[in-house]
Amino acid sequence: MSSHSPHGQSSLRTVQVLGGGNAGSSAHVRSLAAGLVARGVRVTVCAPGEADDTYDFTGAGAEHVHVPRSSDPGSVGALRAACTDADLVHAHGLHASFRAVLALSGRRTPLIVTWHNRAHAEGARAHLLRLLERRVARAATVVLGTTSDLVDRARRTGARDARLAAVALPRPRRTEGTEEPEPPLSKLRAELGAMGRPLFMAVGALDGHRGHELLLDAARVWRDLDPVPLVVVAGEGPQRAELQRRIEDEELPVRLLGRRDDVSELLAAADLALLPGGGESRSVLAQEALHARVPLVAALTGGIRELVGDAAELVPPRDPEAFAAAVVRLLDDPERAELLRDLGTRQAADWPTEDETVAQVLSVYDELTQLQPMI
Repeated sequence: MSSHSPHGQSSLRTVQVLGGGNAGSSAHVRSLAAGLVARGVRVTVCAPGEADDTYDFTGAGAEHVHVPRSSDPGSVGALRAACTDADLVHAHGLHASFRAVLALSGRRTPLIVTWHNRAHAEGARAHLLRLLERRVARAATVVLGTTSDLVDRARRTGARDARLAAVALPRPRRTEGTEEPEPPLSKLRAELGAMGRPLFMAVGALDGHRGHELLLDAARVWRDLDPVPLVVVAGEGPQRAELQRRIEDEELPVRLLGRRDDVSELLAAADLALLPGGGESRSVLAQEALHARVPLVAALTGGIRELVGDAAELVPPRDPEAFAAAVVRLLDDPERAELLRDLGTRQAADWPTEDETVAQVLSVYDELTQLQPMI
């Protein structure tokens, strides 16, 4: 691939805009930046400083410019300055996209936005989010949605050009010289208190959109199993205290682990992966579970069917009884669990790779900047 313009002009320069609040989109931008830089594209990532600390955009060869998450004039001004002389701007997520729209006001710079998830809110804030969606969709040159549902939503909201995005699950990054041997899975299970009992794993911010209340409702059923399974939840958020009170008051077999940097190892040690809510349109947990050959039980929300196909037990949303029953059936049917492992391996093989993701983005960039073909 070549990203150089004709007649000896300088290479393509793109600005990637991040809000910094979503792990999936941040990991995607890190992967995308590395792939673009490797193909000769100059990349600037505009994101909060803590996002670069976590995802090391500079280590991928990109320039990082600190831009706070807020949409106040100072943040918009910093973003506008960073976008000077950019060939195009690519924003990720609704709020980052809105800041990009404000920063590019009066300029002809092409704007691509990627919607990784649907924003959730209630009451007056929900009305505000709909207004932001409409403003962004109509201002963007191209809207990329990570699921068909998001593409349809962008079109209904007024997008001139909405397309399905190829988004890979980025490979875990390891810092050179700091690799440590992974602990045996039995040791992890022992540390969690899951020896001699099933271990269920859930991951996600502890907020109102991840289905953790439903998970606790289902755990009431699992208390009666012998042996009693242990449910562990990796993640942090505003609902932690409320969820912890329920766990203690109802004596539920659930542990809140907080933020963890060993989710892949924890998942590999689990007997089942649980996705009780629809907080992500393209669930990272679902992808990691299928890659790790861990059977998945998920609520049928968002783009989960499109993502996993028949390679998971899918149950109606907001139905704790159905969710609990699906888990019990899977525990009692090891042949079904093994079939899901095999189906998951096949399903994951059809997902886009990181190279394919970069190739699609480059084709869009090429189209919008009218450069010589990059592929």
